[in-house]
Amino acid sequence: MKFSDILGNAQAIDRVRHLIDTDRLPHAILLYGQPGIPKLALARTMAQYLHCTNRHDGEPCGECPSCRQHMSMNCTDLFFSFPYLRKEKEKLLVCDDYIDSWNDFITDCPIVEDYQHWLELLKNDNAQPIIYDDESENIIHKMNLTSMARRYKVLIMWLPEKMNQACANKLLKLIEEPYDDCKFILVSDNAQDILTTIYSRTQRIELKRLSTELVASYLTRKYALDPQDALAIAAPHDGNVIEAERALKEDNENTEFHNKFMELMRLAYSRNLAKLKVWSEAIADMKREKSRRFLAYCSRQVRENFIYNLHSPQLNYLTRDEEKFSSKFSPFINEQNVERMFGNFERAEREIQGNGNAKIILFDLAVQITILIKV
Repeated sequence: MKFSDILGNAQAIDRVRHLIDTDRLPHAILLYGQPGIPKLALARTMAQYLHCTNRHDGEPCGECPSCRQHMSMNCTDLFFSFPYLRKEKEKLLVCDDYIDSWNDFITDCPIVEDYQHWLELLKNDNAQPIIYDDESENIIHKMNLTSMARRYKVLIMWLPEKMNQACANKLLKLIEEPYDDCKFILVSDNAQDILTTIYSRTQRIELKRLSTELVASYLTRKYALDPQDALAIAAPHDGNVIEAERALKEDNENTEFHNKFMELMRLAYSRNLAKLKVWSEAIADMKREKSRRFLAYCSRQVRENFIYNLHSPQLNYLTRDEEKFSSKFSPFINEQNVERMFGNFERAEREIQGNGNAKIILFDLAVQITILIKV
């Protein structure tokens, strides 16, 4: 992988490239930021660039023996540590026992790491993977070995906030006073949860959320999407590539939500209370979490239709199907009713989250929309 393959965060990339070029890479560096941005990919590229024997133009060459070993995930001086499930009966005690699953994970998520996919590969959605104290002994052993072919040994630890207390305490001295040929790259989704004594001994680089436009561009390239549809899919996910991709794969749900939103507004306009009661029961049958996602979708559509009236396309994030409906419907969302309509959807979502009676909540919502749509 090359730095140019990584989405966004050009300043952070330039910084780590400069640290390596000037041989000032600290012994322990922490890359952190919200989930859904490419942190693990940057860590892997840093390690490859550090080991590359023929760097040029600020990139690893991709052709030297070191680069080839990195690309085939066979580098003898690169180690990984990550959350896992300790299973004594199956003799799964340290990260190395999960290395095949880890290689599958890296292959499946080359750009942005997906924690949910890692849980699926571990084949246990109920247990919470952590980094156990057994792993600390394994890490200490590896970092004590002489580097095989390169100046530095590199350990990439994904999600150090998942270390248990015993593991963190055992690694503390090694991170604080490492051997001259050791480099630690920690990759975190939630740096605040890292043990303070570990956190304070790292040089930290925050990776910023990606722009909606950048995520949309990535979706357009990868999935050959229409740019307008890609922008509409990316917009609700706050720069999180994984969530945007997941939404794309669940596109049938988005289509279903759009159809139900149109049905609500048409029935509300015609004041057909009998059919609105049927509509509210159908949404209630979606069960709690799906109905909450639907109501969040409705809130977003109210916002988008209100903004559509401004005739500034750059402010809207609508798919082509949504825009086709909004071109005629948007005048019904105006400054006289938008806040109350938005508030009704948000309140319904909160009440369903609080285990309220979904059929009553949704029918009341439908009646309120019937009143507001002609304001």
